[in-house]
Amino acid sequence: FERAENETDANERARLMSLLIVGGGPTGVELAGAIAELTRRALAKDFRNIDPRGSRILLIEAGVASENSIRRSGGCSRIRTRSPLMIAIAFLFVRMVCDCFKSRRRLDAELLVLRHQLNVLRQRAPCRLNLRWADRALFVWLYRRFPRILDAITIVRPETVVRWHRMGFAAYWRWKSRPLGGRPWIRKEVRDLIRRMSFENPLWGAPKIHGELLKIGIDVAQSTVSKYMVPRQGRPLQTWKTFLRNHAEGIASIDLFVVPTVTFEQLFGFLVLGHGRRRLIWYAVTAHPTAEWLARQITEAFPWDTVPKYLIRDNDRAFGGAFKARIRAMGIRDRPTSFRSPWQNGYVERLIGSIRRECTDHLIVFNAEHRRRILAKYVAYYNDVRTHVSLGKDAPCTRAIERFGDVVAHPILGGLHHRYARI
Repeated sequence: FERAENETDANERARLMSLLIVGGGPTGVELAGAIAELTRRALAKDFRNIDPRGSRILLIEAGVASENSIRRSGGCSRIRTRSPLMIAIAFLFVRMVCDCFKSRRRLDAELLVLRHQLNVLRQRAPCRLNLRWADRALFVWLYRRFPRILDAITIVRPETVVRWHRMGFAAYWRWKSRPLGGRPWIRKEVRDLIRRMSFENPLWGAPKIHGELLKIGIDVAQSTVSKYMVPRQGRPLQTWKTFLRNHAEGIASIDLFVVPTVTFEQLFGFLVLGHGRRRLIWYAVTAHPTAEWLARQITEAFPWDTVPKYLIRDNDRAFGGAFKARIRAMGIRDRPTSFRSPWQNGYVERLIGSIRRECTDHLIVFNAEHRRRILAKYVAYYNDVRTHVSLGKDAPCTRAIERFGDVVAHPILGGLHHRYARI
């Protein structure tokens, strides 16, 4: 090192600071570690022009070799270069193995000497030591194996070793749980379909929507369905439209309407309308509607296996005790509307308006038989031919679509209406 201090050539200085040790056994490793400690600790501040910590230590594994043969071979096959830090750690483990064969008194003496050397180095060392990652890893490993070594550590505080251990634990599990690519990208069509299903089915949760998606060939995770569902506030509720559609098949409504005859008499028409397909189930004509007559008509309108669950009517006095007893015996739940509230029985009121606008306002009724024939023709037209907006422009009794043939017109009610078909 003194010759390297006075040398001006950089290459020659690097050659003088290269140390060669022949023998790769325990003795050679121990000697290399001792020299590394000398260059890092004792000689670090003794020179001005060179830094002994940057010296190289060459360790030859073979037992017999010469410097000339090393130079001829280039030192590539038999020489291995060790960094001072790794050599020091290897030397530490070799000394630990050798200590297993030493007596207890000798180990106590060496421990006392090492502690004294440590105290001397602490006096010359700066206030804060710059430890490398390998030094910290060694302290953490020793702490995990022997937690009580914290009492013997003097160059750092015990809290520092514990903090290093926690940092290493957090870094390990952060690496363990790192994302491996993330979730697959979800197409916009799939996201829109999930929102549509969630909006159209307020009673469905993520498992139900996920099952429907699997049945149509869309393979996504159930958590993805939960992420893109339409958020709801509180308990999911159905709309009035859905509620009425679910109960329409079991609801029927009845009402009476008046048509004058040519002799200024009044004829009463009795109508029974089913809410399911807006089908006109029954009609009848009389000049004197009584409770007994109405009870007989309701019996003929609904055989025992086709009775509705609810029957909506107004509060006309004609629906007396006999009528109420009959529908109660048939198992029909009577639902009269409020006083002067025709809007509560809107379906049948709309039917009566259609009959007036499309039929009776254009005819003069002679008698009950004439009125009955006219209603029969209109009922056939209403159920089989007339299209309804609420049914998607279909008839109550579904009308088939004809696509081929010539279009012909069939007159109904003397030409008031026509039915168009292909032949």
